[in-house]
Amino acid sequence: MNESKQYKYLKWISYVLWAILLLTFVLVTRFLVTTANGDLPSFADLENPSYDEASIIYDTNGESFGKYYVENRELITYEQLSPHVLNSLLATEDIRFFKHSGIDIKALLRVAFKTVLLRQESSGGGSTISQQLAKLLYKRSSFKNMSKFQRAFALVQTKVKEWITAVRLEKSYTKEEIIAMYLNKFEFINGAHGIQAAAQTYFGVNQKNLSVPQAALLVGMLKNPSLYNPLRFPENATVRRNVVLNQLEKYFEVENSAELDSVRQQTVDMTKFNRAAHDVGPAPYFRSELTKWLKNLFDSENIKKGDGSDYNIYTDGLKIYTTIDLRYQVHAEAAVAEHMKWLQDRYWQVWRNRNPWTYDADAEQRKIRKLTLDRKLKESERYLQLHDRFLGPIKLEAQKNYNDIPLNENVIKVLIDIYNKKISWNHAISKNLLPEGLEGDYKNLLKGKTVFKTIKSQYEALQKEFKVVFNTKIPMQVFDYSEAGFKEVEMSPLDSVKYHNQHLQTSLLAVHPRTGHIKAWVGGSGFNYFKYDHVNSKRQVGSTIKPFVYATAISLMGISPCQTYEDIQYTIAPGSDNFLVDKEWSPSNANGEFTGNFYNLYQGLFYSKNSITVRLVKEMGNVDVIRELLDNVGISKTAELPDGRYVIPRVPSICLGAIDLSLKEMAGAYTTFANDGIYTEPIFISRIEDKSGKIIYTGLPKSRRAINSLYNGVMVDMLKNNVHGGYGLGLESQAGGKTGTTNDYADGWFMSITPDLVTGVWSGGDDKWIRFLSLDDGQGFVMARPIVQKFLKAVENDTLINFNKEAEFPSPPKGFLEFIDCDKFKQMSVEEEQNLSKLNQREDEFSEEFSDELIEFEDEFGDEIKVDTTKAEIKKDTIDQNR
Repeated sequence: MNESKQYKYLKWISYVLWAILLLTFVLVTRFLVTTANGDLPSFADLENPSYDEASIIYDTNGESFGKYYVENRELITYEQLSPHVLNSLLATEDIRFFKHSGIDIKALLRVAFKTVLLRQESSGGGSTISQQLAKLLYKRSSFKNMSKFQRAFALVQTKVKEWITAVRLEKSYTKEEIIAMYLNKFEFINGAHGIQAAAQTYFGVNQKNLSVPQAALLVGMLKNPSLYNPLRFPENATVRRNVVLNQLEKYFEVENSAELDSVRQQTVDMTKFNRAAHDVGPAPYFRSELTKWLKNLFDSENIKKGDGSDYNIYTDGLKIYTTIDLRYQVHAEAAVAEHMKWLQDRYWQVWRNRNPWTYDADAEQRKIRKLTLDRKLKESERYLQLHDRFLGPIKLEAQKNYNDIPLNENVIKVLIDIYNKKISWNHAISKNLLPEGLEGDYKNLLKGKTVFKTIKSQYEALQKEFKVVFNTKIPMQVFDYSEAGFKEVEMSPLDSVKYHNQHLQTSLLAVHPRTGHIKAWVGGSGFNYFKYDHVNSKRQVGSTIKPFVYATAISLMGISPCQTYEDIQYTIAPGSDNFLVDKEWSPSNANGEFTGNFYNLYQGLFYSKNSITVRLVKEMGNVDVIRELLDNVGISKTAELPDGRYVIPRVPSICLGAIDLSLKEMAGAYTTFANDGIYTEPIFISRIEDKSGKIIYTGLPKSRRAINSLYNGVMVDMLKNNVHGGYGLGLESQAGGKTGTTNDYADGWFMSITPDLVTGVWSGGDDKWIRFLSLDDGQGFVMARPIVQKFLKAVENDTLINFNKEAEFPSPPKGFLEFIDCDKFKQMSVEEEQNLSKLNQREDEFSEEFSDELIEFEDEFGDEIKVDTTKAEIKKDTIDQNR
């Protein structure tokens, strides 16, 4: 090649190089300009960084009793910052912080050299504290579903955004302010936002009182709070804490540094951990349910902010005004605690030396009970930690390689059965044992063998460890009806789950019958240990439904309350009238006996005679009229169960309470009786305001007439008759009520009415086999009625509440007195005499709960049968002729 050609060749190469260089410059410049003008925080954002604002819950008197927040934080200044935290932060995250202007070029070069050239994974981080604060001020784009090139480009763009924002921060704030902002803004998970909340949550101390190891742990979490979560991954957190301690000793003098050597050998101590949550303070069950309700409200009512975006109860500073009256709430919680302690003690006595998971259970029942217990064991926090320890890492690897396929324990067990050829793929798919549409991914997982074999071996190791851990006694705290709410015991985790599962649960709801305002809400026996709310849970209602059957007979069928019916067994046969029965239905009374005596409706309801109730239903000819009335009092006749069956089926057994309803539904239905026949829907929100005070929601109850005033007056009189005279609740207020007890004493109910308050209580076990074994212990009169009685007495005696004890039920219209002019007396029947003879032989085990002059019975669906042993007659409440 001659010199001219060589020169020409080199000249073209130089042009190409210059062109590439120029193009690169243009592209980089455009990239930087585009990034700088993109979704970066503005100077206004940097000058006034936003903190999520808590929403506050108020009671009807304007007293706050709860908050919703994402960021449980208490802001601190740089001057308030613990030196241990500051030094640990600088030593670990940014030792040159006070020397650079937001970007540490030296650190970036170090990372690039060690990572790219030397291939060292532990080359340290290049992000400054200013850059880390920048990350918190805007959301990173998701890299999911991106190609490697797209991910690399997005990552570079993100880093450039951080650099630009970090430089802006350095211009807007002092170094000290940046450190304080960063530690205040950071989320330490587990409900702790900011260093102060983190210190209180994880160690129960103010951040300025943190020890060196404690400060090191929290600073260590800054790198990745989920990975170094000391609750879920204590080993990871321990390793990271020790890294911080090493860095601290490298750059700063540490007092008592010799002690740190022993600290490094110890796993992080989380015994002082205490998560701030809505279960602290009054009405925890209500606040928990309110959370769910609020989340649905904004969607269902299409309530939006002015800019069209959605409200967030955790960040938007809403003011939520409820109908709860904390004065009522205090008395409700006290009544529940007092009686449930007594009831639980009685339960332990009854079940001494008995096992509820095997008692009176056939093979199928034992299997059901065992599966239920196993499920509860594996839902415990202790088991979940074991699961994460054994299966967490390998599950992450499998999901990374196999399209994030679900790998819960049920799926793993099915895959192991397929691998061991116990079941086929076809069987697993046809029985829906695996998630739909993922068969190919699961097959690939099994073909890979190495990963799946690890999953299989780890799962088997987990089950062995599970048996050892859950059968080994250890010191622990368990629920107790003490002031502290717990007691210290030595117990195995298995026995702990059984112990808590055997605690009887309860719920109480108090509603103003005219406004529908819920004044008090108790959802269980103790929220710290039993989170499930029983106000909205569905349980069989027993005889509490009977007043609506009687109301239907009187108001729609024109049956007089003085009409008498014989106490004999009645049968509804297939094809008779419009009843949907496929075989003869002949329910008996509680004791399986029929007296042959005649009872009017007052006496039939008082004695809760199943025979009389069935006879009334036969008179009606169908149950549609009952379903219609229930629909009018807020219990939907069209509501369906998940399997498509009606909640209120078109079968006659509903008249005896064979339907599952919630306490909230029952309390709403009983407002009808207390409100002159007008149903009022229970509500718990009066209004919601945004942070500027604008009302964005107002609670208005649905209301409609369900029962004619005259006939409703009759029902009120019957309910008053159930608790009259010596059988009463001991109240100064006018009151009526109805108990309910279900088969096998699984549920005890009491529904009460006063002119200004409807109060309902349910009690029972979460599982149907957690129950009493006799009517004496398991009836609604024993399980639920005393709670209502204690609550209402406390409300009456509280002068601050100003409860109107002189209030009266609405006066029924003309003709009422003539309509109820039944015989006032009835001689004691043979049945009563037999019952009295039997009762005289029984030692009274409930002297604190019952009058010495009274003896109570109740049929299997609910009403107490009370015999005044000083009189040989049944009395109906005397009507005040001058009312």
